[in-house]
Amino acid sequence: MTVLVANDVPPSIRGHLKRWFIEPRPNVFVGTLNKRTHDNVIRYIQRNASPSFGFLCISSSPNCQGYTIERLGHHGLSGWDAVEFSGIQLVAPPH
Repeated sequence: MTVLVANDVPPSIRGHLKRWFIEPRPNVFVGTLNKRTHDNVIRYIQRNASPSFGFLCISSSPNCQGYTIERLGHHGLSGWDAVEFSGIQLVAPPH
């Protein structure tokens, strides 16, 4: 399962994401992708995103947490940062 939360989604990227995801709320995309498709979607977004575009992607992964966190650009979390601590991905509040 993959959950992608985006901001300032251009119509071209929104249309591309709707091929594999449902959009239960504006700018929130949910779907189940295999590894290859997931990587291709992320690369497409990185190539075609505007400077103001950003996303936070949480995907199922075969690690101890069961998920991975990926970010690109400004993600609208008001200073919250994804950090890795002893191999575990966490989201840290602003100082």
